[in-house]
Amino acid sequence: MAGKIGLIAGSGQFPRLCAQAARSRGLRVIAVAHRQETDPALAELVDELHWVYVGQLGKIIRIFKAAGVTQALMAGAVNRGRLFSHFRPDLRALSILRRVGPGRDDRLLRAVADELEREGIVIAPATLFQEELLAPAGPLTRHRPNRRQQADIAFGYQMAKEIGRLDLGQCVVVRNQVVTAVETVEGTDEAIRRGGRLAGPGAVVVKVAKPQQDLRFDQPAVGAGTIATMAEVGARVLAIEAGTTIIFDREEMLGRAEREGIAVWGIAAPPSGQPGQGEAS
Repeated sequence: MAGKIGLIAGSGQFPRLCAQAARSRGLRVIAVAHRQETDPALAELVDELHWVYVGQLGKIIRIFKAAGVTQALMAGAVNRGRLFSHFRPDLRALSILRRVGPGRDDRLLRAVADELEREGIVIAPATLFQEELLAPAGPLTRHRPNRRQQADIAFGYQMAKEIGRLDLGQCVVVRNQVVTAVETVEGTDEAIRRGGRLAGPGAVVVKVAKPQQDLRFDQPAVGAGTIATMAEVGARVLAIEAGTTIIFDREEMLGRAEREGIAVWGIAAPPSGQPGQGEAS
């Protein structure tokens, strides 16, 4: 790494966590932040911060090459809505869009990574220094899914993998093996609200990695906000794919889940559909 690492930062807390973890290992962090997405507070945690618009790939490459960056992380989401506003693709990005086509997130991100690597900038997994953020398998709360909810988890897992294969999203909401919401451009929280309202109290939320997902970037993630949204609509179980899903603010998230009576379960894929020990309340 030659004492430095690049950071391509999106929204949320993940870029800040990546920067802190890298600097704790003595690395200089050269960050590229996206306008209207990245928290400006990131500036306090990196050695250099450069602002770009979504789509300015050539500028990102020039920044990293000028700084001597040969390895970089991609961390944090970029709202798909930015493709309709604040999107300023340069010639480098337009060339990729012509090859890949619009609306294919995974193929597009992989093509961007390939383009960076052709310039000598290797993209490392975003969890390079933070594997402890990944969800383990099994129960994460005292509340556990009951037999019916385990069946919904197994069903929801298969449905979520299918929508992921179509590159739509990573999350579904299920009740009694009926899908009430599929995540698309609106994001996980809005999918939970929509699906929870349709399902009524007792919905199961399942979030997984897409089958074709390159886990160097765009990993599924949950946090305390996910539990808060579930509580709004009376959803009772959050099932997340173990080993691929990032948990932010784990102590706060699981503490809130316990208080709200929500079971959190790490799916060891493929799920068996067998009941856990005890019933979720």
